[in-house]
Amino acid sequence: MADLPARPFGAVLTAMVTPFDSAGGLDLEAAGRLAIHLVDHGNDGLVLSGTTGESPTTTDAEKEALLRAVVEAVGDRARVLAGVGTNDTAHTIELAQQAAKAGAHGLLVVTPYYNKPPTEGLVAHFTAVADATDLPVMVYDIPGRTAVRIGTAALLRLASHPRIVAVKEATGDLFAGSAVMAATDLAYYSGDDALNLAWLAHGAAGVVSVVSHVAGLEYAQMVRAIDEGDLGVARAVHARLVPAVTGIMTRTQGAITTKAALQLLGVLQNRAMRLPLVPATDAEVDQLRADLSESGLL
Repeated sequence: MADLPARPFGAVLTAMVTPFDSAGGLDLEAAGRLAIHLVDHGNDGLVLSGTTGESPTTTDAEKEALLRAVVEAVGDRARVLAGVGTNDTAHTIELAQQAAKAGAHGLLVVTPYYNKPPTEGLVAHFTAVADATDLPVMVYDIPGRTAVRIGTAALLRLASHPRIVAVKEATGDLFAGSAVMAATDLAYYSGDDALNLAWLAHGAAGVVSVVSHVAGLEYAQMVRAIDEGDLGVARAVHARLVPAVTGIMTRTQGAITTKAALQLLGVLQNRAMRLPLVPATDAEVDQLRADLSESGLL
């Protein structure tokens, strides 16, 4: 059997939604219950305050409170990463240091968005954030949301930093990622549920998933199958989950459908969102129920 990839943050991580109460307030009790549910169902890592966690509409204080609640709930059983990336390096450093003090096990740092920094700016940004704490860092490359790709040249340079250890990959460029994996020790994590199988087959360490809110055990099975060289089992899991990935990731924004799915499963009491995101409609929930049922998840 080939050597297994290093997994600095585990193998199956959920980019966790942030539960709100019916009035839109942060629901820390629900967050703790959700974290326990996810770890009980196949996840060995959680990522908080990413886009799926509605980070654009939660305050810095809410991010800290959420992190503390989740670390208290599952920090002894799973790696808890804090999403701290912004398009302001100074603010990102503040969030990174806040997360370190609140007990995070690692940091997710997205490419600065909207202001479109050049390669030198990207390298300087990620380096400054990694220098600001002792926590390991996963950089997040998602040009569809940020308008800027980190790029191979920058990743090769960033790989020399002792605390930049992983990449959440959402460019869809399997060949470029393979080249970086071959040239560095960076651990790659699929950041696109549609490509989880493909990235694992190319040597990724694991997944940072949205669909794993409802399919954590299935993705853990997929990872084990790849580790064991059983591509047939991994492909079967992938095929089974196609309707669920379609339902959660393609019909509307993923956090919207994820909260609706968790409500269908009885894990969340509501599907409240903060504007500009809006809760799933009854028609969308009906379609989602059919999608999840087709994957055998309801």
